[in-house]
Amino acid sequence: MSTTRPLSPGDRGPEADAAAPARSDGQVRRLSLDGASGVVPLARDFARQALHDWGWLPAATADRRAAAEDVLLVVSELVTNACLHAEGADELWIGCDGKVLRLEVSDRGAGQPTPRTPHRAGRPGGHGMFIVQRLCLDWGVVRTPGEAGKTVWAELGVPA
Repeated sequence: MSTTRPLSPGDRGPEADAAAPARSDGQVRRLSLDGASGVVPLARDFARQALHDWGWLPAATADRRAAAEDVLLVVSELVTNACLHAEGADELWIGCDGKVLRLEVSDRGAGQPTPRTPHRAGRPGGHGMFIVQRLCLDWGVVRTPGEAGKTVWAELGVPA
């Protein structure tokens, strides 16, 4: 798992626009969260609808159900992190290319998300990025030079 590499393997080469986060060529959904209230349930409902539209839900198998629940949990954790530590979430982007589902949450914060180290399961709070790290293939942060904020991305495998 990476918290320092801004992009996952194969996203963009050096010729890509450095200001734009990597994007999928498959199914894509975008939700503006700027100024909205109740953004965590709003983001989860939005992600749930995307998963439904893309055939992940209703899940035909336990593996597909678990994969959909993981996506919804990661969405909740990323948006919650933006709300608690980064002046609020601006946008949720979801893309799926058939092999990898990518989540991106943009915010206005300057901080760097990191899993609490060492992780203490019995301690309240601070588990969000640990959960993201455990459930995802990879995750990281993209910053645009000269601009405030960042995009935290996470990728999960698409179940067979």
